Amino acid sequence: MIDILLEWLSANMIELLGAILGLIYIFLSIRQSILTWPTGLLTSVFYIIIFYQSGFYADMGLQVYYVIISIYGWYYWIKGEKPSSRLKIPVRSANIRLWIKILIITVILFFIILFILLNFTNSTVPYMDSMTTALSITATWMLARKYIEHWLIWIFVDLFSSGLYIYKNLWPTVILFLVYSVMAWLGYREWQKDLKTQH
Repeated sequence: MIDILLEWLSANMIELLGAILGLIYIFLSIRQSILTWPTGLLTSVFYIIIFYQSGFYADMGLQVYYVIISIYGWYYWIKGEKPSSRLKIPVRSANIRLWIKILIITVILFFIILFILLNFTNSTVPYMDSMTTALSITATWMLARKYIEHWLIWIFVDLFSSGLYIYKNLWPTVILFLVYSVMAWLGYREWQKDLKTQH
C-alpha cells in the first residue's frame, strides 16, 4: 500500500505541489500578503507544465498570462500605490449594456481560442478548454474593475473545470478547483455586504 502511495506521489508530484501552492495562494490573497504574488507565480509555472502534459493548451496559455500578472502585482505591491490613487474602488454591479459587451467579447475570445486549438494544437477538449479560458479572461477583467458578478463566473468556471479535470484524472487539481468554487461563493457573499453597505 505504501509502495502504491509513493509511486502515485512520484508520478503526480508537480500536480500535487501546484495544488498545495494554489491553496496557500488563496489563503495569502485573503490576508493580502505580499507573498501572494510569488506563490501565485510558482503555482502558475507548475500548472503550465501540468496543462501542457494534459493537452489543456488554452488553460496553459492562461497560466502564462497569470505568470505575467503575478510579476506585475508583485512589483506593484512592493512599490505601492501613488498617493493620488489611494481612493478605494467601490464594488459595483454590471448593467445590461455592459453585459452585452462582455458577452460579445467573450464569444469572440472563445472563437479565437478555439481556432488556435483546432488548427495549431492536438487539444483533446478544444471546445470546453476554449470556453473556460474565454470566461476566465472575462472574469479577470471584471475582478480588476470590481464588478461583483465576476465571482459568479468563477463559480461556474471552477465547477465546470473540476469536471474536466476528473475526466483527465487530475485529482489534486479537482480538489483545488472545488475549493476555488467555495472561495468564489464566499467572495461573492462578502462583496454583497460591501454593495449593500454602499446603498
